[in-house]
Amino acid sequence: MTAMPPWAEAASALADEVAVDAPDWHEAVSSTPRHLLAPRWWRRVANSLLREWELVDLAEGSPERLRAAYSDETLVTRVGPLHADHAKADERGTGDPTSSSTLPGLVVSMAERLGVEPGDRVLDVGTGSGYSAALFGYRFGDENVTSVDVDPYLVGAARDRLAGFGREPGMEAVDATGELPGAAYDRIMATVSVRPVPASWLRALRPGGRLVTTVAGTDLLIAADMGEDGIARGAVQSEPATFMEARREGEADYPPEFDEVFVAARVREGDDVRSPYGPIPDLWQEWPLRYLFELDTPGVETRAAVYDDGRRVVWLLAADGSWARAEGGPRPLIHQGGPRRLWDALDDVSRQWEERGRFPLRAMRAELGAEGSTLYAPGKSWSFAL
Repeated sequence: MTAMPPWAEAASALADEVAVDAPDWHEAVSSTPRHLLAPRWWRRVANSLLREWELVDLAEGSPERLRAAYSDETLVTRVGPLHADHAKADERGTGDPTSSSTLPGLVVSMAERLGVEPGDRVLDVGTGSGYSAALFGYRFGDENVTSVDVDPYLVGAARDRLAGFGREPGMEAVDATGELPGAAYDRIMATVSVRPVPASWLRALRPGGRLVTTVAGTDLLIAADMGEDGIARGAVQSEPATFMEARREGEADYPPEFDEVFVAARVREGDDVRSPYGPIPDLWQEWPLRYLFELDTPGVETRAAVYDDGRRVVWLLAADGSWARAEGGPRPLIHQGGPRRLWDALDDVSRQWEERGRFPLRAMRAELGAEGSTLYAPGKSWSFAL
């Protein structure tokens, strides 16, 4: 009798956890050595104001490594331009995550929503560690799976690691927002977020095929089926999903955040100062409003702070220098500066949402086409171009 490898019990326990509602994926999860795909990763430094990360490098067979690798957690493998594979033992990463091994439960849930049938051609957008490509290859055959990522190193490392345990899906380093390798895919799943949905994805999806992806800047997960007219129609799903935005070719990192705008917005008097029309919303607790605002006014960064006296302050920042600061307290005020009035725009979104009964975002419908994509509120009384 052949002895089970040390990781098999941990992988099986993970499968028991994440495949409860998707039992067809249990064997793929329990048979995939995730610890080989992400041998090192980054962990956020607690309370770091500089968005610092420390390297996690555990012995391959150690209980600590197996416990981490087979937990239903995301393992951040790249921060800014620095991959954990290339970091020195005492080196720290700084910035935002730029690649990861997505939490397995989310991969399985999205793959289940994809509804892959035997013989379907599957495009996996966002290779990352190669974990989702491994699961698809195990269930449906490597010959039916193509995985793409913008980063040649990620693709090369994933290809080598997958081959180490017998998985050989098609893999290419391409800018997935541009032209894709091959065509006529039956299923496309993206573990990167996009806005707009690339026209190349929609051209490559066969009539009757299905696309599962997320809208950049939100946690809105969309599943849509391609029609004979070239329009994929579907809906925002009940399960939220947040992914890093797809990077373009030549982008080692994301553009810098709006720190210079924040310096101007932090305490200065606005060009326009007024009282708020109602309570200042907590945009982290009232996330549907924040995402509707992102759909309506894309690219606005939100920051917040709570001071020792209990006062809450919210900032809205944009690349064109527009900013708003909402100050809570006994005499709340809204300060706005730059070419646009961002808080006025937020108030307008809030008003329209109230007029439509504060519908759940999961009730929104999607129409995705190569010439343009749109999300619709219930009844199509309000729409957002993607």
